[in-house]
Amino acid sequence: MNQSDSTLPPATRREVEERLKSLRAARGYLLPHHGLLAVATPDLLDAYDATYSTLTLERNHLGEQTKEFVWLTILGATRVSVGTHHIRRWRDSGGSDAKFEAALKLAAYAQGVSVFPFIQKHWSAHLPGRDTVQIYRDGINGVVGDMGIPTSWLELALASTHACLQQWWAFEIHVAGAYSAGASEGELAEALTFAMFHGGAPCFVNACDKWRRLILAGDVPATEPYRAWAEMPGQGGYDEAVGLTVQSG
Repeated sequence: MNQSDSTLPPATRREVEERLKSLRAARGYLLPHHGLLAVATPDLLDAYDATYSTLTLERNHLGEQTKEFVWLTILGATRVSVGTHHIRRWRDSGGSDAKFEAALKLAAYAQGVSVFPFIQKHWSAHLPGRDTVQIYRDGINGVVGDMGIPTSWLELALASTHACLQQWWAFEIHVAGAYSAGASEGELAEALTFAMFHGGAPCFVNACDKWRRLILAGDVPATEPYRAWAEMPGQGGYDEAVGLTVQSG
């Protein structure tokens, strides 16, 4: 099968320049990895662009403001300076500067989460009658104040951010919190997919496994489709498939 010209690597400087100009015109902006993929592996660029567009541009489960609030929290926590198009998308969706600043404060707060499991493990005897999870949540309330940010936004943004940072103590709190706040499982799933870009695919894999285990433990009220996913055996990857590990239920 012959490849079309658009999926063949350009062979001359002029072809490279024309392709990158076309890519910039289509996207409205250009980042270095777009250009490299356009030159070296156009098929991969097409696949990447389709994935990114599905995650960020198409309407799936999340409303636009919710989606961009999640993105802004992740971007701040993972220090992605080139993600400023999400600031534009936030403002285009009607998002306020005050809530934008709240997302950044949440991103900063997320950096210190390891203090709380430390307290829970080592210092809980020195805080009789105090629940470490509630102390952590009190801090979140202090960050966002009375800005009217929906609770579901906070839970989704922090679940995805902690997935990116591989902070599983807090991740599990916010997965359960998303259920309690009335977020749908589709909304939670969509928010967690953003971790593929800014935490990496292994972070997303681990996040799915942690969520699945919460379902199996009965810690979240999963619906039947998500229970079917959680209860499917043999999701332990290569090592389990070749008998190198035993996957616990």
